[in-house]
Amino acid sequence: MTAPFGPLTPDFILTAVEASGLRCDGRLLTLNSYENRVYQVGIEDAAPLIAKFYRPGRWSDEAILEEHAFLAELAEAEIPAVPALEIDGKTLHEHEGFRIALFERRGGRAPELDDPEVLGWLGRFLGRIHAIGARQPFAHRPDLTIQNFGEQPRDELLQSPFLPPELREAWLSVVNQALDGVRRCFDRAGELPMLRLHGDVHGGNVLWTDSGPHFVDFDDARNGPAVQDLWMLLSGDAPAMARQFDSVLEGYEQFADFDPRSLNLVEALRTLRLIHYAGWIAKRWDDPAFPAAFSWFDTPRYWQDMILALREQVALMDESPLVRQF
Repeated sequence: MTAPFGPLTPDFILTAVEASGLRCDGRLLTLNSYENRVYQVGIEDAAPLIAKFYRPGRWSDEAILEEHAFLAELAEAEIPAVPALEIDGKTLHEHEGFRIALFERRGGRAPELDDPEVLGWLGRFLGRIHAIGARQPFAHRPDLTIQNFGEQPRDELLQSPFLPPELREAWLSVVNQALDGVRRCFDRAGELPMLRLHGDVHGGNVLWTDSGPHFVDFDDARNGPAVQDLWMLLSGDAPAMARQFDSVLEGYEQFADFDPRSLNLVEALRTLRLIHYAGWIAKRWDDPAFPAAFSWFDTPRYWQDMILALREQVALMDESPLVRQF
């Protein structure tokens, strides 16, 4: 099978960027990205830009343009997200089968997520993002559901060559137990509003500067419950996560309401991420970057560890959810 990004040689990348009307100066730096390919490209007599080459076949043009429109809404509201540049009236460009977007370069460092002040700051901006996201849903991007984050990757993994035969029965049993636990959590939470989300708010997608954070990589933006953009900021045992969540919500609720029923979903969403992550790696294995980066994926040890992690999640989902301290 042909590697999806095989044609992206340095000459191809620079030619693709210049096709939008810019003049490159020959400087090119590959940035860390697996789902897409992202490069810092030098521009003549101007600051370098970030060029994002979308993975072929993942999103429709309409879905990508919804990402760009959401970013533009946030930027217009002075929320620190980096919008796609509009050139000749377009934010999405095409070159020999690749869809491309260009962004201003923004620097920064990873946020210190053990600092309550940093968590409060992130909470304030996430509250503002969600206030914008609640205005209308995405029409061309999917909802975060048990089916597409849990059941579908489970079924695809069962059909893949990666699951060791000797672990297949144990893995399937614990995944099904975990998904039953996820359903119970969603039942306890009840009907929650679905809004446009960043979708993947972890430390790597937040760049911190002395003037505060800005959010990058909205490629996983989708409709979902607000807590999806909050729980990945938490770590440690339950008391530690409760304290961290209080710091996040202290900032968040200055701009958006938080439904406390959402606390039932924290461990359920963590469980779905474990299953979805494995399915994502399996689906992308034909991309040479994946075997190189995730060489442990097709070893029995990984699947044994996943079984143990899911067993822990089954227990955690049946415990009381996080309790707010204020």
